Amino acid sequence: MNKKRYFGLCSIALAMGLISCGTASQKGNNTSDSSKVAITVSDWGSYEGNPVYLYHLNNGHGTRMAISNYGGTITSWRFPDRNADTSEIIIGFDSLSGYLAHPPYFGALIGRYANRIAKGKFALDGKNYQLAVNDGNNHLHGGIKGFDKVLWQVEVPDSNKTTLILHYTSKDGEEGYPGNLQVTVKYELTDDNQLHIIYDATTDKATPVNLTNHSYFNLSGDLARTILDEQLTIHAPGYSPVEDQIPTGMPVSVVGTPFDFNTATAIGARISQVPGGYDHNWALDTTHGAKEPVATLFDSISGRQLDVYTTQPGLQFYSGNFLDGSITARGHAVIKYDGLALETQHFPDSPNEPKFPNTILRPGEHYHEETTYALSIKR
Repeated sequence: MNKKRYFGLCSIALAMGLISCGTASQKGNNTSDSSKVAITVSDWGSYEGNPVYLYHLNNGHGTRMAISNYGGTITSWRFPDRNADTSEIIIGFDSLSGYLAHPPYFGALIGRYANRIAKGKFALDGKNYQLAVNDGNNHLHGGIKGFDKVLWQVEVPDSNKTTLILHYTSKDGEEGYPGNLQVTVKYELTDDNQLHIIYDATTDKATPVNLTNHSYFNLSGDLARTILDEQLTIHAPGYSPVEDQIPTGMPVSVVGTPFDFNTATAIGARISQVPGGYDHNWALDTTHGAKEPVATLFDSISGRQLDVYTTQPGLQFYSGNFLDGSITARGHAVIKYDGLALETQHFPDSPNEPKFPNTILRPGEHYHEETTYALSIKR
């Protein structure tokens, strides 16, 4: 059956209260979770008069996730610790209302341009563009209504597999960006507890593109514990010093600085040496392509380990510096350092820095980037 037609039929069934069209019958295979049902779909409210759905993924090997068509948001990500106790490893909400209150991008897909563009300005092919200034003096994460605040069209190619394909068309002029941008994002949860995220895009006019996911991790599974004791490794020779959160030039060496995570280091060990905390771009060691992890996060108490693989040249490590207790997630007031983001990306402000890796997509070209978050238990 045509995939778009399949989704359309599912949508009709959902609207009629028949929410089983995305549900797999139990498979007779040997898994660690005998209750495996690959994908189920539930009604999750409405946004701008349109239905919002939550897609529940269960790989039968320990990982359960929920992803919404609102913002392409990962709302829940559950994985057992070394004692087989399963809990949330990301910050999120159980209801749509939490996301409609515009928290700081919890779990969302980010675009058209992840991270910051200085003063929301860039020039392209002799024309000047002004984007929304929504983060102090700068443009952040696609503007006032970025990809995190739109409804994505979702395909369920096979309800017996834990794969979702999301589509969105960003129209010419949306948030000030040129060109009609066709975006596809594939979420694929594997049997070995890896989440592959594959980003693809094409355009009919030259435009900046930089896509990522903005999940906030706390591998302890307990927001009463901050991420300061978690061990982080980032394989990167350089990082980007910033002024007003904008890179001041080319990346500089991490050697001898609190930005050197080439060996596993507790996040809190040197954070006091970084005014405001970590919110910087690391220029990754990409000599191995996407075959070796660019970053590893480890929580010694739970035993959970997260390895990050990517084709992207940069990684934004954000230590949750601006979480101030004003947001309550699953009964917990989220405070500073309760979660961290590892956002694979191109460098901030690249449209204004010709020496940075290119972020301009042109007609006839194909944007393609991949990121994998791999979970495991370290005994």
